[in-house]
Amino acid sequence: MADWQERSQAGAAYLNPALLAAIQASAARAYEAEHGGRAMVWPLSFVVAPLVLHRPTRSALPSSTRTHLPKWVSDHPALVAGLPSRSKSLIPAVREGLRFGLRFDLLALENGRVRAVQPRQPRTKGELKELLRSAALVGRWIAKSENPSTVFALLGMRP
Repeated sequence: MADWQERSQAGAAYLNPALLAAIQASAARAYEAEHGGRAMVWPLSFVVAPLVLHRPTRSALPSSTRTHLPKWVSDHPALVAGLPSRSKSLIPAVREGLRFGLRFDLLALENGRVRAVQPRQPRTKGELKELLRSAALVGRWIAKSENPSTVFALLGMRP
């Protein structure tokens, strides 16, 4: 990642570690609730950010998990086609967000799994609320898959 002085304002706002940690915590909390208390495998953190931060993709996400991931993927091939490159470009920011979350007790890493430390989602409004709501949806969505590699394969990504 570039130094803060070298980052554009938009990049610093959307890719700041606190925001990415909050997004990961929201997804991890929802994943755990959906998966019967089992924490999210940490590589899935790299799936959440490209789905949530890209506005067109976020806008196309379903309102609930009744729409299954394979169905959504088949209905949105153009958005899915861009996920691998977006995911790759977000790797440094996601790593920075994970480190921030671990350092400031938003996240915990246990046996290769990411867990949200705070039991409840913070109250927010505006676009932040939308981002965290979308991250929670993605967390519940990917929890429905039996195998994380299935999620990566459906989205055309590699762990």
